[in-house]
Amino acid sequence: MSPKPLVGISTYLEESVKWGVWELPAALLPTGYPRLVQASGGSAVMLPPDDPAYAAEVVARLDGLVVAGGPDVDPTAYGAARDPRCGPPAPERDAWELALIRAALASGTPLLGVCRGMQLLNVALGGTLVQHLDGHRGTVGAFGQHPVVTVPGTRCAAVLPGECEVPTYHHQAVDRIGDGLVVSAHAADGTVEAVELPDPAWVLGVQWHPEMGTDLRLAQALVAACAVGPGARDRAPATVAG
Repeated sequence: MSPKPLVGISTYLEESVKWGVWELPAALLPTGYPRLVQASGGSAVMLPPDDPAYAAEVVARLDGLVVAGGPDVDPTAYGAARDPRCGPPAPERDAWELALIRAALASGTPLLGVCRGMQLLNVALGGTLVQHLDGHRGTVGAFGQHPVVTVPGTRCAAVLPGECEVPTYHHQAVDRIGDGLVVSAHAADGTVEAVELPDPAWVLGVQWHPEMGTDLRLAQALVAACAVGPGARDRAPATVAG
């Protein structure tokens, strides 16, 4: 049996998480992310924040990368003053995920950025962010829903043609577009909802949260790219010495 493509997913790093009788620091991830990858034909591995110097080594062992949603990107990463409505910084995550993104771009590893992941992709390529906007999330702690329209001729449109409803929860967005990125979806108010790099790279960022819905098309496209991408070249079924 051929091994499934191995997809790394970045994680949260929290100072205090409680389960059972324990309350400890934890690296964690909503189960929607690994389940999305698994349901789309891949195997998922969590990538908690680490020394950015090891990012290229880690990415070299993967077939694909998902940079997950999470806290606001520190505006110092794109040379901006902090808006009072910007959330608290997560410096370990910012440094690690930026290094992962740059390593994936350098190696040609298929990459999907989700919400914060799309924003970090834009920052990694020299873009900037809007630090606050309204109307793109539901009530506190609950995802909203709104339509997005993909741009014909883009990778995003090939996967999700026309208009579709997406799960959403964010208050930041792409402002100045990073070098080489192409806008590939918009919301009704003009907010950029997806960006990508042109072929042959498989690099796509979406502002919404596919892990909170039932539409597998984005993740299936990522896993399909992983199966033929640079990480696939050395994959072989594992053997166990006996």
